Parts: sequence; C-alpha cells; structure tokens
Amino acid sequence: MTLAVRYTCARTLDTAPAVKTPPGPGEVQLAPAYVGICGTDLHIFHGDMDARVSTPAVLGHEMSGRIVSVGPDVEGWRPGDAVTVMPLRWDDTCAACRAGHQHVCQRLDFIGIDSPGAMQQRWTVPASTLVRLPDSVPLDRAALVEPTAVAVHDVGRAAVREGERVVVVGGGPVGVLIALVTRAAGADVRVIEPSAHRRALAEELGLTVWDPAAEDVAAAIARWTGDAGADVAFEVSGAAAGVDTAVEALGVRGRLCLVAIHPRPREVNLHRFFWRELTLVGARLYDRGDFERAVALVADGTIPADRLISKVVPLAEAPSAFEALEGGGDVMKILVDCGNDPTGELV
Repeated sequence: MTLAVRYTCARTLDTAPAVKTPPGPGEVQLAPAYVGICGTDLHIFHGDMDARVSTPAVLGHEMSGRIVSVGPDVEGWRPGDAVTVMPLRWDDTCAACRAGHQHVCQRLDFIGIDSPGAMQQRWTVPASTLVRLPDSVPLDRAALVEPTAVAVHDVGRAAVREGERVVVVGGGPVGVLIALVTRAAGADVRVIEPSAHRRALAEELGLTVWDPAAEDVAAAIARWTGDAGADVAFEVSGAAAGVDTAVEALGVRGRLCLVAIHPRPREVNLHRFFWRELTLVGARLYDRGDFERAVALVADGTIPADRLISKVVPLAEAPSAFEALEGGGDVMKILVDCGNDPTGELV
C-alpha cells in the first residue's frame, strides 16, 4: 500500500492510502524521494487557500525522486532516472500563453495546489514537467531545486547586475536563496532578518545580515551606499513593515521586486516612488530556463542546499513538520522523506 499526506481542512492533515494512477499517454509515474514544505503549503494548511484547493488535497511541489514507469508516447525518459518536476501545467491558449508567458497562464494548474502534489509514494505527472537531475546531486539536496528556481527567476525579473547593491528583506529559505543567487551574479547583498537562528545560518553562508530590532537599518543602508540607497530591494517577508523597509531602502531609480505573497492589500509610499522614480516588479514562479539554471547552481555548490535543510521527517510525521514550521524559530527548510529507497522501491 502506498501512502499520501492530505490536507482536509484548516490545520488538519492526514496520512491515507494514495490513489495509484498508472501513467497514460505522455505521462510518467514517479517515486518521490524528498518533498520540501514551503510557505505556500503553510498558507494551505492555515486554510487561507480553501477557495482554490479541493479537499482532500495531496500537497507538495518541491521534490526530487525517480521515474518508476513511463506511459505511451514518452521518449527520452526511462525508469530509474533521477528527476525533479517543474509543477506547472498551462493551457497554451490564453493571452498570457500566446504572449510566451506560460508560467503565468490565466488558467494555470499549479501541481500540488490545483491538482495532487508530490507528498505521496507514487505520483503520476506529465512527462513535459520533468527536469533531469545529475547523478552527482543527492536527492535530498535536489529537493531544493524548485525554491532555487524561484530565486533565479526573481533575480532575473529584478535584472540584477554585477556591482549593484541589493537588499533582501526576509531571511527565510527563499530570501537566503535570492541572496546567494544575487551574490553569484556579482552583486553586493545585505539581508534583513529578525530571527536569530536564520541570521546565524545566513552569516555561516558568508552573507551580511542586519537585525532590524537591534540596528537602525536606514542608517546602515546610508553608510553602506554612501547615502545613495540600494539599487534593488527584494520584499520576501510578507509583512507590511517589510514593504516599508524595502521601499525606503531604494535609491533613485531603484527596483523593488515583490516576491512574498501578501494575503491582503498593503499601504505603499507612492510619493517615494514618484520622488525617486522607483520601479515595482512582480515575480511569480519560474520557467524551464530558471529550473535548469537552478539545477546547475545546486550541482556546483553555489547553492549549499545541505546547509539549508534543518531536518528530514518521515511521511507519517509530516503533520508535525507543518506545525514546527508554523512556529518559525530554529528551522529553515524541512523535508519529508517519502519512504522510497534510491531505486524508487518502497521501504
């Protein structure tokens, strides 16, 4: 019997027998190895996305695993291949798709939110969503490819250039990944994060981090930039105060990249946008190029994925992992071990 972790209602997850769907034409069946829990999963857990999510819902879209079987008409893939999944399925007919922006399709199926996700021991997906993993990358580290692809896309949307000064507001998993990708692009980056645990981890990775409770961030930015302000700010905190900090950090013609999902409208200092000719850029999801770049960054160690993994829990303990993440504090990224051995067999 295979198992799945399912969201049933606000703050309630269960572990139940999974529906094993054999792969049809153009599909593959996977044995997920590790699945990461992200902020969107927590939004679902809290009940904030009940209008979108059909229950019971199998969660999870940050994953790594191996192919178990392939359906008809699938070429280039075979059982045993190590893969991750770009969990997007678009219609190819809406205005966004016709303009070449399939990742923001107006009828997008985000797999793991709008349809069953990876937190199960067998998972059938379109072969078109697969992204190959090098054999040299351990599968636990490979589970961080998806959030790294988010960071790659964010940095690309903000058009970060070598030598620019960049502020990242929020030092959680995505914030730290953005800082690492930004540093790899040759920029000078500072992270603003109130959690002592997350600050310590970011500092261990060689990042400069400011505690907003202990330091006058505005004064620190002025000293760092010679009163010019930052060229780019990423808002990753999801908090109203984070928006204010990001806007105030920017210098003339600075770019604000909005990464966090804000559940409600925020007040924004539009006079600052007018006075300094600032630009606001939205960043949502990723495309295949972002995913392939993320695989390369994890593979070559630019992203030290192992350092970001706080703990790994078995599938049956996934509900408690959601509660641990909900509390913040001394965790960064928690992975769920789906109970498949390296060949994809159940253990």
